[in-house]
Amino acid sequence: MKKAFLIASASLFTATFSYAGGEGWMQDFEAAKKKAAEEKKDLLLDFTGSDWCPPCKDLTARILSQDSFKTEAGKNYILVELDFPNDKSKITPEISAQNKKLAEAYGIQGYPTILLTDAQGRPFGQTGHHPGSPEDYLAHLADLQKSKTARDEAFTKAEKAEGVDKAKALYAGLKNIPDAHLKHYSDIVETIKANDPTDESGLIADQAKKEAEAKAEAELQEKMAGLNEKLATAIESGDNSKAIKLVDEFVEAEKLEGETKQQVLSTKINVFLQGGDFDAAEKAAAEIIAVAPESEFSGLVKDFIEKRLPGMRAAAQEEEKEAPADKATEAK
Repeated sequence: MKKAFLIASASLFTATFSYAGGEGWMQDFEAAKKKAAEEKKDLLLDFTGSDWCPPCKDLTARILSQDSFKTEAGKNYILVELDFPNDKSKITPEISAQNKKLAEAYGIQGYPTILLTDAQGRPFGQTGHHPGSPEDYLAHLADLQKSKTARDEAFTKAEKAEGVDKAKALYAGLKNIPDAHLKHYSDIVETIKANDPTDESGLIADQAKKEAEAKAEAELQEKMAGLNEKLATAIESGDNSKAIKLVDEFVEAEKLEGETKQQVLSTKINVFLQGGDFDAAEKAAAEIIAVAPESEFSGLVKDFIEKRLPGMRAAAQEEEKEAPADKATEAK
């Protein structure tokens, strides 16, 4: 759902096969894992599009390429750049194939994506573009690192336990891992099941719940695709009122709540903007925020109202002022 209905939000290479982040970064994943094991460090994986992705370029230039970041981060992590450039001459075919395989394995859906993994390549933290200085980003990574600390403490406790107690300790460790990356802990999951056949730990029940939620999410995404097609038809025909009605009916029929409801309703803002109705767009934005004022999506909408909408409104007004003069010129 994070991808749906979101409001629209010099080359760094100096030589062939260079690193966007500069010296201190590796590209060979297996070599990086080996180095991490030898030095008892974790891995920081930067999935990036170095020559086409604006957020990637910004994160690299402002933070990842800075010596202050690389020096401090290098104390805890082996830095690995996994690039997907448009200019294929910037990485070898072997690295390109490796990066594609890793993106599939880790389920990467956008760039930049930063993964923190242990030396085995098991993820315990995920982030991406982030505001602030290198020091701010390092503090952010340190906060993510707490997940691994909690994981390892639980796993250590499990080593001293047996049966259901072992299963519960292992599952407590897994709860510190992002759901999207639990597949990389399949051996732990199997150990839990073997030690807890009656599911006292709750692992099997939780997995069933997540599978049901994933199925419902997939069904909703399919319905939303159908809604998008109807909206496109209505907008192309100039029937904006029908487009607004389609959105409202969809929200009511699906009984949407929270951020999901906000994301779908945000389509109305785009419809109003295309029709030049900035007051209606602002009103729709306020209604979206009211659904879940503290949500992350509300922050995006507030940013839109405060920073983007005034400029769009002013540009439209200026265009209206120039229109009569243009018509007068054409008449002559």
